[in-house]
Amino acid sequence: MTIKTWNIEAITGYKPISTFFEDFSIADQYGTDAIKDTYERAFDSWKSNYKMLTEFVMALNWKCWQHFEEKNSEYTELYRSLYYKADDYACNNLCGPELEYYYRTTD
Repeated sequence: MTIKTWNIEAITGYKPISTFFEDFSIADQYGTDAIKDTYERAFDSWKSNYKMLTEFVMALNWKCWQHFEEKNSEYTELYRSLYYKADDYACNNLCGPELEYYYRTTD
């Protein structure tokens, strides 16, 4: 099994603090139910940590674009919907410096 790695640091300078992208890359190999399960477990575990939540949203966005470029419409749509769900949560639940961090990092 080949697991895609996240090249975000080489492109943007952002150094990942989690394995979210790789976790979703593993889930990709097992289908939509595995992706949804990975989302739920990670979200439930990390939604209260603003830095991890920020990176979680970023990983979902990058996975969406990855599958769009690979022309995998089923995964693109799934990751798009999961991204907006997590982004909405972050925008509605973070405040002050945590929300500023979120916007600054995801910009």
